[in-house]
Amino acid sequence: MKLNFAKRMSSIKASEIREILKVTEQEDVISFAGGLPAPELFPIEEINEVNQIVLKEAGTKALQYTTTEGYAPLREWIAKRMNERLGTLLDKDNILITHGSQQGLDLSGKVFLDEGDVVLCESPTYLAAISAFKSYGCNFIEIPTDEHGMDMNILEDVLSHTGNIKLIYVIPTFQNPTGKTWNLERRRKLAELSAQYNVPVIEDNPYGELRFEGETLPSVKSFDAVGNILCTGSFSKIFCPGFRIGWIAGDKDIIRKYVLVKQGTDLQCNTIAQMVIAEYLKRYDIDKHIGKIVEVYRKRRDVAVKCIECYFPEGIKFTHPEGGLFTWIELPEGISARDILEKCLEKKIAFVPGGSFYPNENKENTFRINYSNMPEEKIKKGLQIIGEVIQEYIHEIK
Repeated sequence: MKLNFAKRMSSIKASEIREILKVTEQEDVISFAGGLPAPELFPIEEINEVNQIVLKEAGTKALQYTTTEGYAPLREWIAKRMNERLGTLLDKDNILITHGSQQGLDLSGKVFLDEGDVVLCESPTYLAAISAFKSYGCNFIEIPTDEHGMDMNILEDVLSHTGNIKLIYVIPTFQNPTGKTWNLERRRKLAELSAQYNVPVIEDNPYGELRFEGETLPSVKSFDAVGNILCTGSFSKIFCPGFRIGWIAGDKDIIRKYVLVKQGTDLQCNTIAQMVIAEYLKRYDIDKHIGKIVEVYRKRRDVAVKCIECYFPEGIKFTHPEGGLFTWIELPEGISARDILEKCLEKKIAFVPGGSFYPNENKENTFRINYSNMPEEKIKKGLQIIGEVIQEYIHEIK
């Protein structure tokens, strides 16, 4: 029997990362594929202790439904944290708790996008954001980026000459997939253009706390004079991803619309998970915990960069991120990262080809490396093998 599915299903494809992760479940595979935190850094004992405290002191509340907006003490903490670190002026009513920052992207599509609308994004950009928005029938215009972020001159030209633009999506800090960080001038300019052309901005910030060097920069939201800019955030990268607790922050009138569409999606996020996180934040020093994560990831980033410099052929470009989870590799034109991946998988090494990070034009000579999840010895071994495979591939096609 052939069923008639919604038209949107024809544009929805399986996440390339998720498909690759199925392969990486094999214990002998060295994976640079998913943006996975290091599991050995999860505060398991502390969470176990806090979980028992929450159940003992507020079990009936923790196991009951809660409001769609989320647990109030947790929303208050998030607003205060953003104000202190990112220069915003928020309170709990500016915050909606979501199932990871990913749900914030999907809800953004429901709130803003109709069939045929245009989304502007960095080129390349986060592939799961492409999937989330594409399901609402939108079109993408990619704005080129350099080492300082999105090109504001091109962005302004597109804004002034293109109709039906409904959303600008950006990751200004430790971008996924490139690891790049926008400078202050471009953050300010994006807020100005958003106000001038009355186009909302989704500022995705799941990695901002993971800074290895340099100074923390204000968010784009901190320059928002008219309330057009929304920020997503997550506990997945600084605490543990299994709770699936994130948030979206913005103007209260806009957040109320997000609340309405979330009520039609899942009613609310996990009550006990929100309460456990809030209790942990009250009892433990989250900055100390983040400091441990940053120390480990900085060392792994340094090892990855040295290995790329040592083992990869000359002429290959790569980013040197100041934080976050990823570095971005650009191979010479004519070399397919998918072909490289196929050969690497035979040797039990995985990464994500770059083509999926471009919504319109697949640049197949790029790929993303995650350095947070593997221990240093596996990073060395895996990148050496990738370098050897690239060398052999270049030799074969000459």
